Amino acid sequence: MKIAIIGGGIVGLSIGYKLQLIKGNKVTLFEKEHEVGLHQSGRNSGVLHCGLAYKPGSLKAKLAVNGIKQMISFCKKNNINHEICGKIVVAQNDLEIKNLDNVFKIGKKNGLNGLKFLSNSELKIREPYVSAKKSLLVPEEGIVDYKGVMKCLEKQIKEYGGSIKLSSNIKKIENKINKIHINNDDDEFDLLINCSGLQADITFKNLTKEKRPLKIVPFRGEYYKLTKSAKKLVNHLIYPVGNPKFPFLGVHFTKMINGDREVGPNAVLSLKREGYSNTDISISEMYDYITYPGFLKFIGKNFLFCMNEFSTSLLKSSFLNKAKILIPELRSEDIYSGPAGVRAQAIKYNGELHMDFEVIRKNNQIHLLNAPSPAATASLSIADYVIENYIT
Repeated sequence: MKIAIIGGGIVGLSIGYKLQLIKGNKVTLFEKEHEVGLHQSGRNSGVLHCGLAYKPGSLKAKLAVNGIKQMISFCKKNNINHEICGKIVVAQNDLEIKNLDNVFKIGKKNGLNGLKFLSNSELKIREPYVSAKKSLLVPEEGIVDYKGVMKCLEKQIKEYGGSIKLSSNIKKIENKINKIHINNDDDEFDLLINCSGLQADITFKNLTKEKRPLKIVPFRGEYYKLTKSAKKLVNHLIYPVGNPKFPFLGVHFTKMINGDREVGPNAVLSLKREGYSNTDISISEMYDYITYPGFLKFIGKNFLFCMNEFSTSLLKSSFLNKAKILIPELRSEDIYSGPAGVRAQAIKYNGELHMDFEVIRKNNQIHLLNAPSPAATASLSIADYVIENYIT
């Protein structure tokens, strides 16, 4: 079978890799940028998520638990830098303690191993600068070089007979007797898979000519980096327990695979789908979601949350205050502006955030309409799921 994949992020590459391993398949992956993984996949914090707080039975829970095992195995086999360093999740008040206890139960249901509440002395040994009323150790989480993973997937797709076309923006497709022609190319395909991330819903609309069942709204996540002298404040991964209403993980500290330390991200409405600063603006893209009833309902329900997050983008002091909840000794001079990424967050027409992965098949097209975190960790498992449930 000849298969076209739109999108060279880690999910598109993983699906292409897994499909190319199956005898008789010929994969062609189209990526609009000059190299793979320039957006969500190459701009995340490099964390391996093991499925701690995802709703039991959800695709996120199932595919993250299996996906981290596959990703670790892939990294070991291909000598890709990674480390299972574990993380701690901390609670600061009675409500957060209740949420943390619930997260522990969810993690157990999802099959995580080694979850353990730490005593104050155990916490101080692991992360001496962290302040917490209660803390949970999640030993199976880690960090990885996702750019290295993507380069390896790209190489292996080619080695197994597939091809990758860079700087190839899909303008249109044409169906001819169950065959798909792309951009007036003579080549034809039996199946097309949309893995275009931040553009997934627009790609769906353009290719199917149907109304989008949900809409992607971009949320920018900004990070600060810790100075060399401040790296001692963070040994591994340190997370707040978070608000279960939102899929955003909250400002947290990350040990990077290159030895750096990051703190972030916030969750700020982006003014462009691929907008990595406040000066990146697209009027047409903003109009697309600002006029969307689901977005307006979301803002109405969560106005204070949105304003609070926006303040952390405008004011370093506001960002610092959130970080100091976890590490009170952190000072303004300990952090400086770092990278930013944009999360493709699907919002339903009723204003609710779509919390799980979403895959739809329309005739000979498969569309991954929602694949936010932990999609990078779960990418190889997502590939298996798509192949088993929508192709074979």
